[in-house]
Amino acid sequence: MWAVSLAVFCVYYVVGVAAVYPNAADRQNRAAVMSSPGSVIMGGPGYGLEDYTIGAMFANEMAIWLIVLLATMNILMTTRNTRAEEATGRSELVRALPIGRHAASVAAFLVVVIADAIFVVLGSLLLVSLGDLAVADSVALLTGVMLTALVFAGVTTVTCQLTVHGRAASGLAFAALGASILIRGVGDIQEQHGSWLSWVSPVAWTQQMRPYVDLRLWPLGLSVVAVLVMLSLGAFLSTRRDLGGSLLHTRAGRAHATPALASPLALAFRQQRSALLWWFVGCVMMFAPLGVFLGGDAENILNSIADQNSLTAKIFGDDPLAAFFALMLLHCALAVAVFSIASVLRVKPEEDEGRLGLGLSRSASRSTVLLAQLAVAGFGAVLLLFGGGALALWGGARASGGEADLVTLLQGAGAFALGIAVLITFTAALFAWVPKLTALSWVLFGVVVVDSFFGGLFELPAAVSRISPFWWVGDFPTTPLEPSHMIGLGAVAVLLLSLAVAGFRRRDLTAG
Repeated sequence: MWAVSLAVFCVYYVVGVAAVYPNAADRQNRAAVMSSPGSVIMGGPGYGLEDYTIGAMFANEMAIWLIVLLATMNILMTTRNTRAEEATGRSELVRALPIGRHAASVAAFLVVVIADAIFVVLGSLLLVSLGDLAVADSVALLTGVMLTALVFAGVTTVTCQLTVHGRAASGLAFAALGASILIRGVGDIQEQHGSWLSWVSPVAWTQQMRPYVDLRLWPLGLSVVAVLVMLSLGAFLSTRRDLGGSLLHTRAGRAHATPALASPLALAFRQQRSALLWWFVGCVMMFAPLGVFLGGDAENILNSIADQNSLTAKIFGDDPLAAFFALMLLHCALAVAVFSIASVLRVKPEEDEGRLGLGLSRSASRSTVLLAQLAVAGFGAVLLLFGGGALALWGGARASGGEADLVTLLQGAGAFALGIAVLITFTAALFAWVPKLTALSWVLFGVVVVDSFFGGLFELPAAVSRISPFWWVGDFPTTPLEPSHMIGLGAVAVLLLSLAVAGFRRRDLTAG
């Protein structure tokens, strides 16, 4: 589903920008925006800005996002099928059969390759047939995205040898991905079309192929070599550790824990703190550069785009800068929603594998244990929304001399926090009453995404749109917040929280 969704997103973007920017004048106006430092950081090295075709726009603005999303899938899949399997003991059971030491890693990598190949084939077919883009350039670009994403699958193979826990292995791999994005951005700012520093980053290799402008294939070889090097290094390191062990040994803890660690809240925070840290770093790295975009003459540029394009003017409304803030806050809230739902669902494997039952054998009530998990998820959501989103946007704007009202950004973050509270408590209620149906929380998130981005395009019925908690937030700061909507979201969150606590206190545990 991940691979197919990315492929569909490719053609949606191409068809969408072709409608929003139907002629060369509109596209050149956008090219002027994409030449600013903030846009270079968030986009690409700027090939084809002189004649900004739909293909050049897709390659320059979307390649980095496709790489990030596909690399994220690869990192999670690799960790899930290697390090996590060792942690559960299943790898040891499989290794009792006559298979080699590297069989699990090879199998995991092959699954990733197959998923990535589906994205390349389907995405290329859609871009050529529906997007009317050049065949060779489309196939080459998506192949480059695939190979760069496979580099980070190889990086994950290495990090899985270094740490005991899958979360730490994924965190190190995501740190490498974030560093690559940052290095590429800094390198591209230093010199037009990229400097020597850009080439240090695997992310730049795909963008340096110049698809839809002056296609060259030799940068693909760099990704192939990097994949082989990472896999070879991972195989070598795996021979230097025991099954279930790691090369980076954690220091021994204290013989006696402090009283502060003897609570369900402390346990939940320790389980989630690494993931929260990396999510916070990722949000800051994402939204601070977007704030930088607001520096200088950003408001005039946005107004110019709105004046020269009727569809963009409709999207931006009377205040393009406020519309930009609204869009960035929405993106931040969607990212935080993913973290929040995943954070709540972290308690489900704890129950399935018996650890939750072990914890409840102590003097801790079920309500306390569940509320501890929800408190950590809520704290993480607030930290990411306000610190990684609103403050990061404001700080980036201030650093570049742009205008940004901190109070307005904080108000927007607070409004979305209520919407995310509904998602958190809805997920908790599903876990408490029908654990097998917790996947419905992701269905609700899908409704939020579809309504947020395509509700107007698809003319969704009002009854469907109102299912999304974010619909009740509106387009703040473009439009003012409705107090009754905020009160309603808070009331729904409280009701769902009460249902979750009541349900979890009544049902039997599945294990432990």
